[in-house]
Amino acid sequence: QVQLVESGGGLARPGESLRLSCAASGFTVKDYPMSWVRQRPGKGVEWVAGIQRGDDQTTYVSSVKGRFTISRDNTKNTLYLQMNDLKPEDSAVYYCQRGAGVYRGRGTQVTVSS
Repeated sequence: QVQLVESGGGLARPGESLRLSCAASGFTVKDYPMSWVRQRPGKGVEWVAGIQRGDDQTTYVSSVKGRFTISRDNTKNTLYLQMNDLKPEDSAVYYCQRGAGVYRGRGTQVTVSS
């Protein structure tokens, strides 16, 4: 069955970096558009970054553009989110999802605080 498992979250100070991973099983990530979304405390789910199938075109929400990079390793069937220059407002639970979100992992907590 389809499964997505996120990892790599944790505590970071402003300006530091984290790399999130999303291990997929039950399907091949390169065959689907994949995204990262996040949910801040008391807020709704916010789409953060996406990568298209085929040409691997990437898109980002404006607040992370230039700081975050979404990518995938087809040999490992894994999606990544490299997060640089982290800010306190990036604190959230981060989820990877396939397509529009019918399949979504359980999330990994990212906390950015000095």
